[in-house]
Amino acid sequence: MKIILDIRDEKASFIMEVLKNFKDIREAKLISNYKADVLEGLQDAIQEVRQIKQGKLKGIAANDLLNEL
Repeated sequence: MKIILDIRDEKASFIMEVLKNFKDIREAKLISNYKADVLEGLQDAIQEVRQIKQGKLKGIAANDLLNEL
């Protein structure tokens, strides 16, 4: 399981040291704000696709999307 934490910059190194001392944590690493934003955007997109498949949202036809370009 992976967990993403949003930690203030001035506390990040302390929190990383604490996490590394837990025996059940296999890896703890810092990622940039850009990567975190990309991951969040991907998660939002996946959720939107799931909602379209469930009929909760209406999708856009590929031809309509291409015609807009």
